[in-house]
Amino acid sequence: MTLCRILLGLFVLLWIAALLLLAIGTFGWFGQERDPLSGVFLMPLGLPWNMIVPVPESAAALWAVAAPGVNLVLLVIVCRVLRRRH
Repeated sequence: MTLCRILLGLFVLLWIAALLLLAIGTFGWFGQERDPLSGVFLMPLGLPWNMIVPVPESAAALWAVAAPGVNLVLLVIVCRVLRRRH
């Protein structure tokens, strides 16, 4: 297993974990109190796109969920380019 596959898998697992924490905090699952800051773990995964791309306030939550996908696509592209070099 290559380093790129490990990094991609780790990134996807972190993204899924952040989405689960968002859902648990937003909907109060498992007896948790509803927490408006439950999506804070998505922010670092989506940097820098969630800071530099202007989105309307009504779409900010959706963009926070989708922004890590941009980084995931970029990681896949970098891994493919590195694989072709070797």
